[in-house]
This record gives sequence, structure tokens and C-alpha cells, in this order.
Amino acid sequence: MSNWSQTWTFLDGEWQEGNVAIMGVRTHAAWLGTSVFDGARYFEGVMPDIDLHAARVNRSAVAMGLKAVVPVEQWIELAWQGAKKFAPETALYIRPMYWAESPGARTVDADPDSTRWCLSLYEAPMPEPGRGTSITLSPFRRPTIECAVTDAKAGALYPNNGRALVEAHKRGFDNAALCDFLGNVAELATANVFMVKDGVAFTPAINGTFLAGVTRLRSIGLMREAGIEVREMALKWDDFKGADEVFTTGNYSKVAPITRVEDRDLQPGPVFRKARELYWDFAHG
Repeated sequence: MSNWSQTWTFLDGEWQEGNVAIMGVRTHAAWLGTSVFDGARYFEGVMPDIDLHAARVNRSAVAMGLKAVVPVEQWIELAWQGAKKFAPETALYIRPMYWAESPGARTVDADPDSTRWCLSLYEAPMPEPGRGTSITLSPFRRPTIECAVTDAKAGALYPNNGRALVEAHKRGFDNAALCDFLGNVAELATANVFMVKDGVAFTPAINGTFLAGVTRLRSIGLMREAGIEVREMALKWDDFKGADEVFTTGNYSKVAPITRVEDRDLQPGPVFRKARELYWDFAHG
């Protein structure tokens, strides 16, 4: 289809170009949502933390009741193979994926022995450095582990974040913060979130309601090594509304600034700039 960017997918033992069909009408994942994925990046000749993304998609598969049939080393090898199918300067999104083909004995459950997989790479330009976004508080909330497979990067979790984005866009914002069931900020609809007050960086503590991202963890470590204090704790929306800086971490944009929180304008600050510099140095190191 012409509206898709250039795409290469490794499926059933071979590389195939384009938006390859992978599911039939009776495929369990298409019907009942038993799919997991991960997202890594290739940009400026580097593929940071591809090993961690590969390991996480395997953990996600197990959490979903599937089989992690691809060793981490194979994911990594295929990712580099796929990247070579594009021009060297092309920024790519790298998406390993597992899904259930068949139901289990009770139909709603998946048959782990029917697990299938693919690896897709496609053109996805990196956002402009320092390009800011606006955020608002969503009326929707993140589920808990008792309610959903929040310990996996599961496709079935994303419609909830999608409706949060749609609602935020209707009100003129780029993204939305979702709270957990206790009313603490968990994440944005598309990224993990940090705030800064008096030079200290804060981010929501891991509590099982959101995916603690690979880039989030990497950035926390890099900032702490550089002497920036980072606190993981319960944070309310009012904390973000009164912050000196707000920024995000995530695979798609890596480290990016928030420049408007509700009706309050912000500028990219020194902690954000340092965090982004640290990440880019790490990625190219």
C-alpha cells in the first residue's frame, strides 16, 4: 500500500518487502488480541539497547502465555540484517513481534505451541531535536496487573492509550498523561515522563500499571552517573503542572521536551538538555 513507508519484514524464514499479511480471519491474535511486540531504533548508524528490547519481547511473550522461540542473539542478528536493506542514513523503527495463531483447549486462551513471530523494520524519521509537545491530563486510566497483561508490551493494551490520545487531540493537545487507579501519574500515552523541580529529576515509580521503558531505565542510569539526582516516586498531576521542566523518554523520540502542560508554557531546560546529550553520547559510544 502506498501510504506505508518502506518496510522489510522477516517472516517464515525469509525477508519480504512491504506491508506483509501475517494473520487470517481465525488467527487467535487477530480475534482475541494475543500479540506482543517491542520497539527499537536504528538512527545515525547505531541501534542502542537492541539486546534489551529483544530480551523484553521474549519476556512479554511468556507473560502473554506464548513461547519465546527466538533467542535474543537471533533477534539482534536479524535486526542488523534488516537495517542493511535501507540506505545507511535512514532512521528506522525495529519491531519484533510474537502472536498466537490458534486457540487453546478453552478457545479464549492461546495455544503456546502455535506461537508465530516476525521482525519488521520500516522508515520512521527521528523527531527534530528539541521539538516540544503539549500535554494534558487524560480522563482515562492505566489498568493494574489484576486487570490486564501490564507486564507485557501487549498490543491489546494500546487501544486504551489510543483513546486517550484521541480525546487529548480533540482538546488541542499532542499527548496525554494517564494516571493509575490511585490517581498518581503513570505515563504518557506514548512515552514515559519525567519532571524537574529545583534541579532534581522525578519520574513515576514502577508499580505494575505501566511499562517501565528501556530508554527510561537507561536515562535514569546515565543521569545518576552524571550526578543528577533522580527520584522514582508517586507523583500527582499538580506536581507536573508546577514543574520547572517536563520531558519524556521513549523508543520513538528517545529523549524529548514537553513545552506546554495544560495552559502553562515551558522551555526545554538544563536537565532535559543534559539527559538528551547523555543519551546520544551513550548511543554513539
